[in-house]
Amino acid sequence: MELILKEDVQNLGFKDDLVNVKNGYGRNYLIPQGLAAMATPSAKKVLAENLKQRAHKEKKVVDAANKTAEALKGLELKISAKTGAGDKLFGSVGNIDLAAALEKQGHEIDKKFISILGGTIKRTGTSNAQIRLHRDVVVDFSFEVVGDK
Repeated sequence: MELILKEDVQNLGFKDDLVNVKNGYGRNYLIPQGLAAMATPSAKKVLAENLKQRAHKEKKVVDAANKTAEALKGLELKISAKTGAGDKLFGSVGNIDLAAALEKQGHEIDKKFISILGGTIKRTGTSNAQIRLHRDVVVDFSFEVVGDK
């Protein structure tokens, strides 16, 4: 089944991508949730025209994302969390905590665009995350979790 995505769908594609999925996935999930629409010939023509018009605007968005990426690469971030014996944390540090810490530094990034490598963090030390600022701009971000007794 050929569909046009209306929104970004993780592990499938980005908004306005033309994707092929199994019939059940498209009919029972993507279309009812409003995440995709059928790719009819007329819808494909409309999509092509919209993409052509949006190409110029997209360049400005990519430039802004690259500028933010450069700022993030130079940023050193420390997140404090309560610790127990040794370097184990009470609870964990996840993408929500990283998004909040980045917002305090002046970079407002949605938590769903942050992916911490290895899932949540349960020990102090240096960790890595991938931050997707745009479909073409992904930043590998390193930060440190420090103990706060």
